[in-house]
Amino acid sequence: MSGIVNAMNLLSIESISKQYAERPLFEDVTFGMNRGERLGVIGVNGSGKSTLLRIVAGIEPPDSGRVVLSGGTHVAYLPQAPLLPEAQTVLEAVFAGDSPTVRLLREYELVSTQLAEHPHDASLLARLSTLTPQMDALGAWDAESSAHTIITELGLAEYANSPISILSGGQRKRVAMARALVDQPDLLILDEPTNHIDTDTIAWMEDYLSRSTCALLLVTHDRYFLDRLVSRMIELDRGRLSSYAGNYASFLEQKAERIARESAAEDARQNLLRREIAWLRRGAQARTTKQKAHVERVYTLMEQRPDAAQGSVGIDVGAGRRIGKRVLELHGVSKRYDDRILIDRFSLELTSSDRVGIIGPNGSGKSTLLNLITGRTQPDSGEIRVGETIYMAYYDQESAGLDPAQRVVDYIREVAELVRGRDGALLAATQMLERFLFTPEMQWATIATLSGGERRRLYLLRQLIHNPNLLILDEPTNDLDLQTLGVLENYLDDFSGAVIAVSHDRYFLDRVVGRIFAFEGDGRIIEYPGNYTTYSEYRARKPVEKAAAPVKAKLVTPAAAPIGPRKLSSKERRELETLERRIAELETQRDAIGVTLNSAGSDHTRYSRLAADLAAVEAAIETSFMRWAELAEFA
Repeated sequence: MSGIVNAMNLLSIESISKQYAERPLFEDVTFGMNRGERLGVIGVNGSGKSTLLRIVAGIEPPDSGRVVLSGGTHVAYLPQAPLLPEAQTVLEAVFAGDSPTVRLLREYELVSTQLAEHPHDASLLARLSTLTPQMDALGAWDAESSAHTIITELGLAEYANSPISILSGGQRKRVAMARALVDQPDLLILDEPTNHIDTDTIAWMEDYLSRSTCALLLVTHDRYFLDRLVSRMIELDRGRLSSYAGNYASFLEQKAERIARESAAEDARQNLLRREIAWLRRGAQARTTKQKAHVERVYTLMEQRPDAAQGSVGIDVGAGRRIGKRVLELHGVSKRYDDRILIDRFSLELTSSDRVGIIGPNGSGKSTLLNLITGRTQPDSGEIRVGETIYMAYYDQESAGLDPAQRVVDYIREVAELVRGRDGALLAATQMLERFLFTPEMQWATIATLSGGERRRLYLLRQLIHNPNLLILDEPTNDLDLQTLGVLENYLDDFSGAVIAVSHDRYFLDRVVGRIFAFEGDGRIIEYPGNYTTYSEYRARKPVEKAAAPVKAKLVTPAAAPIGPRKLSSKERRELETLERRIAELETQRDAIGVTLNSAGSDHTRYSRLAADLAAVEAAIETSFMRWAELAEFA
């Protein structure tokens, strides 16, 4: 990790390659960084982004090639899941860096803390008098002030003397971030720094880094973060690296142009190849020099074919079941843990087309609210009512139920061997996995062999193939690559049900939701109409402490319900039971026709007849379902 580079060059990556077992990640990757430059690294899950960062940080070696840093360059690295000593206090962990300034600050903070407890200790006073001129010489007072600002802004001041063991995952991520920033590195390497961090902290971190002079190398799915911080994008695709000048928005434009050029070049190559093959088939059989030249040209053209494309994720599952009038109602719901109120008398009415975003600081109760809605946790008081026609899918942060020892294909087959696509056609589980970029080799491997992002993509597929009509998403953008995020957002555009999403991703919230519910302390959850940008603009105009005044959450109390609701007659109850059996029979019939239709092949007459039968059965299901939903409201 040493060598001679020019004065402006901070880092040189020279022809590095890496693979795990039989799986190559990247080959012959070369790029450089100048001092103060900001680079964003992107690529689909499993392409090797995190591995590349670990190699640059010196955490693991490349299989070949080398990493050259300018002499004296100090590097700080923040991994996706930082490991911190459980017994260390927050302050000790924050000042655990290796730079000379931080080593001095660590000792200064230790002596200052001990002096606060023993103000008349002569040895401590003597040590402090020795440290003070050293702080002057290194100019460490500014660094000390900056360190305490970082600790305060990241919400860690009240935990300064608490052990790491009591902190949540989000708080531990903040401690690791504080340590990396306090270290004042020449090169800061960040792997998904916005994961598990709330929106206010992300905004502060973005502002802090925009004013910092350090070079930045980061992997993130946060598109606003990339747009506002980086000056160059590098993409890992099919084991190779491509570089694009500018931020993420500029990258999208340049890549679209590059794909168009490559497509045109490939079309020209294919046309020329077809002409050459046609010439050979028509040409003389004699082994003339001209004939040999054409043969060699054909082989050359065939060898020029582009690598097998990485492919793109295809969310081709059904876009939601039919949905009745009642979706979800919360009436005066409250929840506390120990003496802390997380949710205080919260009421909400969800409609069939709602797109709701939930935001708030780490630990405020966002995931608790989702667990209440999904029935994993019971409220202390209040009522939660879910419509009869509602089928929920819960995409949680922990990817509950993923067994590392299970094969990928078996994990999906547990739910369904055949999956219905948006067009009504049935696909085998293996086909659906391929559309989610799981190759046949990956499908028969265990889940343990997948990257973190690939596991999240697999978990997403399992939730969606249930064909839900109420989708509950807890931090859906964590660990998903940008391509999959874009496809998920497009899927939600056409999703025919309701969506509730807890997210810190500002772009995702702007793109998807139509109203925001913000946790604002003491169990208060306040509604703001519009997306995240509308919410943040309102907050910028109004003091935070007055944020309870805007549009309040829609209250739906039990007292507002009609007195003495209509009950079903005995005849209607019999009709309801008959409809349930009828719908089940029709759906079985529909599935059987679908299987036959897929095997109709080129028999157009048979295909047309089966398609008409399928349409008739779908219409019968629709009519029966609507009547069932009407009756079920009063059952």
